[in-house]
Amino acid sequence: MSAKVRIASFVILAGCLLVGAASAQTIQINRENKTIAISTTDEATAVADIAAVTVGFEIYGPDSQSTYADAGKLSQAILQALHKAGVDDKNIESQSQGLLKNTEFDEKEPLDQRAKEQFIFRQSWEVSVSTESAAQVIRLAIAAGANKTGDIDWRLSNRKTLQAKAAEAALVKAREVASRMADGLHVQLGALIYASNQTPISRIYFAGNTVGSSSETVEVSAEAGTPVSAPTLEIRPQTVREEATVYAVFAIE
Repeated sequence: MSAKVRIASFVILAGCLLVGAASAQTIQINRENKTIAISTTDEATAVADIAAVTVGFEIYGPDSQSTYADAGKLSQAILQALHKAGVDDKNIESQSQGLLKNTEFDEKEPLDQRAKEQFIFRQSWEVSVSTESAAQVIRLAIAAGANKTGDIDWRLSNRKTLQAKAAEAALVKAREVASRMADGLHVQLGALIYASNQTPISRIYFAGNTVGSSSETVEVSAEAGTPVSAPTLEIRPQTVREEATVYAVFAIE
């Protein structure tokens, strides 16, 4: 990616000022203190190794008590299927649960059918597993009755390493731009004398939600859980991007 440079201030002894504009970088050259200061942004990428899978269900019932009781049985069945698949409790986090009075009916729906759908119970969890296990978790959860399942939030188990790579790339770019500016001034670029980076921004391309959770992963056995005749889904992990902005000050000679 080519560098776009904005010259914020350009001071040469008598105080001559030159300003140009672009969005990516800010450069300041000062002959009085013999420095070039640059703010630049770059990124690093890696394939996600954690799949945070949304597992959930929605059921209807004629009254609140029976609907809640049926939801409890289904909830236990889904968690048992996940446990049999090797998913630990620490990798299962509740997202939402609730019992509601049903107020939305199809106008063509028979009255006897409406009587069976007076209440709705919804529950969902976030299940963190390895990316290789995501499809199997979805398969087993659906087999156990989880009819609102499949959304995946892709994550990295070691984000700090990727953040460091992004900051390193931004610093390399800063030195390259500073070197070109020094050549234009007919001076020699010296050592880096100061650098700092802003809080990186997490980017997941083509992904859904980005909600924080545990970074631990588990492996799911393909033989565990309830057998399902349907083939396992083909799911591929997405690319995670970390962006870092670095402010660097270089000496000039």
